[in-house]
Amino acid sequence: QVQLAESGGGLVQPGGSLRLSCVASGSFFGIYHMGWYRQGPGKQRELVARITNGGSTNYADSVTGRFTISRDNAKNTVYLQMNSLKPKDTAVYYCHAQVIVIRVNDYWGQGTQVTVSS
Repeated sequence: QVQLAESGGGLVQPGGSLRLSCVASGSFFGIYHMGWYRQGPGKQRELVARITNGGSTNYADSVTGRFTISRDNAKNTVYLQMNSLKPKDTAVYYCHAQVIVIRVNDYWGQGTQVTVSS
């Protein structure tokens, strides 16, 4: 069974920074895309950033230039460095991965709360 475990959320003041981490564990052959999504209060879940196993990235327009996604394939880990945080970034952030078990399956973490407030 595959599990995704997130860490790094918390409370930060506007303009501050946080770094989220997500580790994939279990039995699998590899991981394709890894990414971060978020769901704010009363909003739908949206893509924040995504990275392929080759290192190609894409970002939501709202975070471009402020957030950076990266991954360590040897550690099955994806990171999200969040700088210049704004109150509108407040949300539950979810890790997502396309994991190769028998076939490619989608897995989600349990979510980590990020609150940006003074």
